[in-house]
Amino acid sequence: MTEIDNAPRTEGGSVTGDADLVDILSNARAAQAGWARTPAAERAAALHAAAETLRERAGELAAVLENETGKPAESGREGVLAGAGTFDQYAELGPVHGGRTLQGAWGATDFMIPQPRGVVVALTPWNDPVAIAAGLVGAALVTGNTVVHKPSERCPRTGELLGRLLAEHVPTGVVQTVSGDGRVGAALAGSSDVDVIAHVGGSATGRAIAAAAARTGAKVLLENGGNDPLLVDADVDPVWAAEQAAIGAFANAGQICVSVERVYVHREVAEEFTRALCEQAERWNRDPQPLVDERLRQEVHAQVSEAVADGAKSVVGGVISGSAPIYPATVLTGCTPAMRIMREETFGPIAPVRVVDDFESGLDEACADEYGLAATVLTNSMEHAQEAWRALPVGTVKINAVFGGAPGGAAQPRRNSGSGYGYGPELLDEMTTTKVVHWEPAPGRR
Repeated sequence: MTEIDNAPRTEGGSVTGDADLVDILSNARAAQAGWARTPAAERAAALHAAAETLRERAGELAAVLENETGKPAESGREGVLAGAGTFDQYAELGPVHGGRTLQGAWGATDFMIPQPRGVVVALTPWNDPVAIAAGLVGAALVTGNTVVHKPSERCPRTGELLGRLLAEHVPTGVVQTVSGDGRVGAALAGSSDVDVIAHVGGSATGRAIAAAAARTGAKVLLENGGNDPLLVDADVDPVWAAEQAAIGAFANAGQICVSVERVYVHREVAEEFTRALCEQAERWNRDPQPLVDERLRQEVHAQVSEAVADGAKSVVGGVISGSAPIYPATVLTGCTPAMRIMREETFGPIAPVRVVDDFESGLDEACADEYGLAATVLTNSMEHAQEAWRALPVGTVKINAVFGGAPGGAAQPRRNSGSGYGYGPELLDEMTTTKVVHWEPAPGRR
């Protein structure tokens, strides 16, 4: 078993005060005009340089993140390198992000051109902080916006180090980092000096941000909670399906935005699938990854305990042992739609299994949910795959693979999972606003 540092993890560190926030936003506004006038190629070059710095300092960033959240250094380093790749991606996309011309009168010129929105506030989570921040910050910077970044209070030092590394490559005020909990985030979201609020985190916080932005007129981009289903059809290898379910539910201790949160398995393969899933859970438990802190462990255990009290059976896991914030990979059977474990995001290594009589029933139950982030379908039936990807009310549907996707992909979360593009080339559209220009020659003097 991996040894986990048992020392309490400190949340927060120094907190940015209200007066400082006013100054920081003022500096961001003052710097934005000059940054917007900087040639797109120079902004792109700054991102490329920042990407190289991240690669050079990846080990240091990963070590700080491990100290703050318990995320294994190897996994943290992969996230940092993914963030560097994202900077490079937006550095390439930014200079070619353009508008379009319109066919008007012969003597006139008409065109539509994207322009930066202004000051962007990026509120990012702790589970993959560098990679997620790189997407929002990179897209904002390359399109000419300035950024105020507030990382999660669970990883403030990681965010502060990231901010210092980025600031080396841009003018003063273009990227600034603040520290604090939800109160600081709320102050930023409610400020009239902010043009865009981009938030990755919980749904309740996302709704509060949307309400605040409705009063100020700021644009809001939200990627919030998910309750992602996995459907297992009767015609797939149940052992392979169990491997996919385990990866989806247990990787990074379930602390991934698009983790598998609920499983619907066809009755014909349910017994063999469940047996194989339990074997997978026991394997994952031989080298468990930690949750971010004890608070989250207690929240996860509360949902599991409630499900068991309501009639579910904990076949593997489901118990707390030791003082380190580890929760075992857990398989629950006998789950019903009314259970909270099936209705809400758990954010832990839990695989709640529901046996269904046919694929259609599983699909119906998978669709009956308040969230709309992602879903996975395991099937060899073209008909079932087509019906599922069309019917599932989510932003991303994965067929026969719980993780993966081509570079440059993007999706829009739905329902309680948020709104707007959070990555991909389309994020450049979100970070800009379009101006239409109609240009005719003025009449000369008579």
